[in-house]
Amino acid sequence: MSNKGSGSDGCRLYLITPPALDPLAFRDPLAAALDAGDVAAFQLRLKDVSDDVLRRAIDTLRPVVQSRGVAFLLNDRPDLAVAHGCDGAHVGQEDISAAEARTILGDLTLGVTCHNSRELAFDAGEAGADYVAFGAFFPTTTKDTKFHAEVDILAWWHELMELPSVAIGGITAENCAPLVKAGADFLAVSGAVWSHSEGPAAGVRAMNAAILTGS
Repeated sequence: MSNKGSGSDGCRLYLITPPALDPLAFRDPLAAALDAGDVAAFQLRLKDVSDDVLRRAIDTLRPVVQSRGVAFLLNDRPDLAVAHGCDGAHVGQEDISAAEARTILGDLTLGVTCHNSRELAFDAGEAGADYVAFGAFFPTTTKDTKFHAEVDILAWWHELMELPSVAIGGITAENCAPLVKAGADFLAVSGAVWSHSEGPAAGVRAMNAAILTGS
């Protein structure tokens, strides 16, 4: 999961699934999105589903993602990520601890939600995270958000640390420029791509164009 991409400092797109999906029906829109432009990572994020549902989704979608050189990350479950050939996992503050996730994942990628907290970001880095995620920066309907992050946390982290940062929360092609300018290494988006009026491929193209323009 490299941040060497289209922006001036390598800011790249990080796709997160819609809150619910049918894996078989989702394969083609996913392939179209990944083929439309630069994507660094894809996170499968399905809350409140059984392990069997997660396994089927992983096994259906992972080949689509990895065959295109994109990192396939699983939300919440580093154990299933290891067992099913994922490239890593992302954990929140209410999930398994970052330190425990690091132990389970070994050399695989670990991302950690840090909300709007500098302290949580430092703790994640010390626990071995490969990136920290800040947000939400804008209102979002994809998930319930209890925290709001300001753009200056990205600039502060970018100046201070080499560990990559992910900006998340209501990010669109129209509002992402300040995040790119502040030094975000990745922009995590869901609705901006999957709900784009012209389809997911157009959503990816729009986001990549906006990242380049905003850099």
